[in-house]
Amino acid sequence: MNREIPEITAQQAAAKVNSGDTVLVGGFGMTGYPVHLVHALADSDVTNLVYVGNNVGEAGLGGGRLIRNGQIARAIGSFFTSNREVVDAHMEGKIDCELLPQGTLSEAIRAAGAGIGGFYTPTGAGTVLAEGRETRTINGTDMVFVEPLPGDVALIRAWRADRSGNLQYRMTENNFNHAAATAATVVIAEVEEIVETGQIDPNQVHTPGCYIDFLVQASLTAEDLGTSASISGGARKTDDTRMLMAQAALAELKRGDIVNLGVGIPTLVADLITPEHGIVLHSENGMLGVGPAPESGGAMDFPVNAGKVPVTALEGTSYFDSAASFAMIRGKHIDVAILGALQVDESGNLANWAVPGKPLLGVGGAMDLALGARRVIVTMTHCDRDGNSKVVPSCTLPLTARDVVSTLITDLGVFKVDSSGLVLTRLMPGVSLDQIKQRTDASFTVSI
Repeated sequence: MNREIPEITAQQAAAKVNSGDTVLVGGFGMTGYPVHLVHALADSDVTNLVYVGNNVGEAGLGGGRLIRNGQIARAIGSFFTSNREVVDAHMEGKIDCELLPQGTLSEAIRAAGAGIGGFYTPTGAGTVLAEGRETRTINGTDMVFVEPLPGDVALIRAWRADRSGNLQYRMTENNFNHAAATAATVVIAEVEEIVETGQIDPNQVHTPGCYIDFLVQASLTAEDLGTSASISGGARKTDDTRMLMAQAALAELKRGDIVNLGVGIPTLVADLITPEHGIVLHSENGMLGVGPAPESGGAMDFPVNAGKVPVTALEGTSYFDSAASFAMIRGKHIDVAILGALQVDESGNLANWAVPGKPLLGVGGAMDLALGARRVIVTMTHCDRDGNSKVVPSCTLPLTARDVVSTLITDLGVFKVDSSGLVLTRLMPGVSLDQIKQRTDASFTVSI
């Protein structure tokens, strides 16, 4: 190939962004995040930007600077809660934020790059995130129409590029980057290394060079990786109650299951799984075959899961981008999702992402997982900090999904959800039936 992509500096890249532009930004947490390009953008004088990305980076780094500078007018993404500066700016009316479920966000960007005029998804149907959107029933399932999300400029991060613009990602660093590369008028790729054309095996090209307009060489440092930079000590420390809940969740799994673990208590299940269990863990940022946390090291040496924690890769692991990951989820290729919750009700409805009046700006992948997984196991404390039951007759908090919970595990007991409602099937050690009755607002039957 004779086409050669210009190599420019991060400052020259920032100069290609105009005030008012819609900027697509790759990355998941700090993994695959084009931190040098975002810093350069924060050093520029552009304003009134529409920022589209999973989040706005970690607090204190490039995305936070854009917020502090008042350069972002609107942010469209899935999980802004990890950057308190975004939450505060939104609560103060300084920026407008639009939340999209993570899979919907990745698919909307992908659709723009594929020239598709929109798509219908079951994710979010019947929730507040579907308000104002066209909804129709297709093959008996409520579907929400979502328009594509094109950009004027895309800022992405890859591990390696050749001079023809072919990109290669490392481990879980692909995430939103490939989709963003396809969906903008001008695409600027920040890369660790630029090699001569032909030095990347064509079979190892993840984003073809036809999408790329400019290359910026910039090496990552531990500071650039934020909280994902390092880890020590291996398995997570926790209290006995939470571990009992994780053990109960593991007992619900069977050999051969492909399982996605949500944040919080569900992540503890990963530390209990051994090769003998024959369970494969999926992470929505693009990994199938997640292993336990390493004893030491960080994101420069290991893949990072959706919780931004470095993990090991088991034999047979595969990596892919976020759009492919959520296609797996929506396409029912994930057997079990283990999720946390704020409320579960008698019908198996799930609320786990928002509390009215609270400064929360994150929905993440929970809506996709709740609807896409073949079985949903919820782990949560039975009562909130004020002693109010979280097992309720009907959810009063904003819904994540309807009729999806198959098993509920709390610190008091294990419930199954069937056509008749909640069925208590097990008491946790030291817990009496009377205790559960006193602390449960929902009706339930007993089968112990």
